[in-house]
Amino acid sequence: MARSSVLRSTAWLWFLATVAVLVVGFRQAIFLVPMEETMGNLQRIFYYHLPHAVLGLIFPYVNLVASLGFLYWRRRDPLKALTADALAVASAEVTVLYVGICLGTGMLWGKPAWGIWWAWDPRLTTALILWLIYVSYLLLRRFSPAGQIGVLAAILAVFAAIDVPIVYMSIQWWRTQHPAPVFGPNGGGVDPRFYPAILWNLAGWAMWGIFLIAFRFALERRRQIAEQDAALQAIEASLETPQ
Repeated sequence: MARSSVLRSTAWLWFLATVAVLVVGFRQAIFLVPMEETMGNLQRIFYYHLPHAVLGLIFPYVNLVASLGFLYWRRRDPLKALTADALAVASAEVTVLYVGICLGTGMLWGKPAWGIWWAWDPRLTTALILWLIYVSYLLLRRFSPAGQIGVLAAILAVFAAIDVPIVYMSIQWWRTQHPAPVFGPNGGGVDPRFYPAILWNLAGWAMWGIFLIAFRFALERRRQIAEQDAALQAIEASLETPQ
């Protein structure tokens, strides 16, 4: 009970800190950083598009590590395997959310910037493939036979992780309409005055993603434990001697 209370208090503190950071990030992005000269206020969507794009390429590796952990522990330590599987589910769902927001904000930005909602650009196409893989991952978990869900989903997680570096490198490997990266050795650079909005929002949406993964992980573990308890009760009932 004491441990549960500590976890609940920690979750609330994390949630409040996350909201505070997101509020600061919103204020920086909308009111404080200067307007970009070329695109004007339209550019402010960048402060939401970029964090979700970055984190949408990080959370798949949480899913990958958890999936590999499940494969490693499923015969050695079933309890650890279930825990890893719960983390895999949680990170996959948040990946779908973040990559979906990345695609959505990119479309909202692309319409006024390019004149079209969607272009079959290498970066956009590979990001869409990543999103579709994770949608398939969740559908697989929902409709596959119960005994095979974890293994099949873990194998699909490996293929999803392979697509991540392809998404990242697509604007360097192929000709693309998508802007060049703003960070890194091949980055196009960004005005230092924009850094506060970028960093606050990146931190805030990272904290929010971690919160969602932790929350969804806790729900999945609760479901797993309820299933285990129900299975044990069914076994005990079947072993009872008829009166």
